[in-house]
Amino acid sequence: MGFLQQIINGLALGSVYALIAIGYTMVYGIIKLINFAHGDIYMAGAYFGFLCITKLNVSFFPALLIAMLGSALLGVIIEKVAYKPLRNSPRITLLITAIGMSLLLENGFRLIFGPNPKAFPEVFKNQIYYIGNIQVQSIQILMLVVTIILAIILEYIVLKTKVGKAMRACSFDKDAAMLMGINVNNIISVTFAIGSALAGAAGILVGVAYPRIEPYMGIMPGLKAFVAAVLGGIGIIPGAMIGGLVMGFTETLTKAYISTRLSDAISFGLLIVILLFKPDGLLGKKTSEKV
Repeated sequence: MGFLQQIINGLALGSVYALIAIGYTMVYGIIKLINFAHGDIYMAGAYFGFLCITKLNVSFFPALLIAMLGSALLGVIIEKVAYKPLRNSPRITLLITAIGMSLLLENGFRLIFGPNPKAFPEVFKNQIYYIGNIQVQSIQILMLVVTIILAIILEYIVLKTKVGKAMRACSFDKDAAMLMGINVNNIISVTFAIGSALAGAAGILVGVAYPRIEPYMGIMPGLKAFVAAVLGGIGIIPGAMIGGLVMGFTETLTKAYISTRLSDAISFGLLIVILLFKPDGLLGKKTSEKV
């Protein structure tokens, strides 16, 4: 395949990583937690979509909305049950809790749905369009369009609404935000809900594009999305988007021109190279930490 074809493929894959990475970066921006269970919420979104389509017989877009709502609810429950009681604990405690929650979700879904992969139902026929020698699949267009729409909605929420203003205030200084009358606990829950909803959307999109889901499907994409968030500048939403696209392009081009086996190693190696020159990520800025 030609270079432009690989760019199209990388754009579709990178949009999925970007949606997951936004959740990582939003949560870290407010409570400085790396939520390693986030990749499993992406997996849960795929299963929620699977249940909606197979059991409720709904079409793609209602299934997408329900999967996003289910993932948002799951994210809020995890925050309330697992993270909120430990919010003032050492960071290593929260990190271990996040890893434990990830294992709980993976094995819980394995217990409910079984260990074997499930075929995701075909919600619409995947058509191929040709632009010269370039093939563009309708599913790739869907992934890009849904990602762009969700990114615009998120940008509007963060920049133009009271909730978004409160989220930015909490990210800057939680104590000062509390003194200004902002309910920090509610804002943290909203942040988890939005990030989890976006991960759920990514899960159902991947289920449609690569029609095979299983309980451990969130491990590697979750890890790559975390790398994408760090790459773009952890805590910065546009950085997560850019980092996701960079990871998608890197993985796709590596598989096409270097080696499929080395694609993950090269993608993660790119993070090391960039952080050597830009320790705060591509869009990150150096900040002085109060002692």
